[in-house]
Amino acid sequence: MAANENEHLQLNLGSLRSAMSLTLHTHHASRIWHGRARSEVKSGIVGLNGFIGITNKIKRGAEQDDPYSDWWMLRIEEKLEQTKTTLQSLHEQVELALSDVPMAITLGENLNVQPVKLPLFVNAQLGFAAVYLLAEYDDIARKLILAHHTALIDRSTLERWLNEGAHALRSLFSLAQQYRYSGCTRDDFAAKNAAAREAIEKFGELPQDVLEGVRRSRFAPPITHRVQQLRSQPANNGAELAEEGVEEPRAGAESEEDEEPL
Repeated sequence: MAANENEHLQLNLGSLRSAMSLTLHTHHASRIWHGRARSEVKSGIVGLNGFIGITNKIKRGAEQDDPYSDWWMLRIEEKLEQTKTTLQSLHEQVELALSDVPMAITLGENLNVQPVKLPLFVNAQLGFAAVYLLAEYDDIARKLILAHHTALIDRSTLERWLNEGAHALRSLFSLAQQYRYSGCTRDDFAAKNAAAREAIEKFGELPQDVLEGVRRSRFAPPITHRVQQLRSQPANNGAELAEEGVEEPRAGAESEEDEEPL
């Protein structure tokens, strides 16, 4: 009886949750978070907040076996690495400028007396990667402002480096903004049906290794319908799950995201 009660309790475990927030100290980083709304005279600019929403959609598409969503995950992952490299280079340059301060002078951290604290609701790892980049840019902006205030760099250098970092982030967000869910799966491509032909006409051909599911992002989620298909097979279910490389969800968990903070 006790064993049955314990099993019932385990089957009804809820999801793990963790409160997360991002603290920003500069207006430069805050503007990149919010982006810019479209107006009659200016086009809109997607911010990090919008980028996170897009990466959540892309991840859901990849879960549903949309090969185009997998392709977009790979493209954005590559762009994230390029953006990270750009920001690291800027960070090194500003640290070099700050190293010119004489030994007799100590410069403290220039933190905002009233920073903005933003709650984070992120379901995709690529979204988190971008959050880390914005935090890095905020740190760079603080140090650049300090370097300019203490006559270590001039105004034009300050603006050039701030703009370079902002442009790298906005270029990343702009790339993701082009994503569209195709509505088809790899089974459609295998069948060469109308849905697959329409997707190719609209979105173009895919690399063969992406189409076959051989090459996926390192953060790609398990494909939901494949797990369901394997579960429906009467024999050797556990062995086939292992062969496919799909982790069988634990009892009481609807997906892997139930074990991750949102």
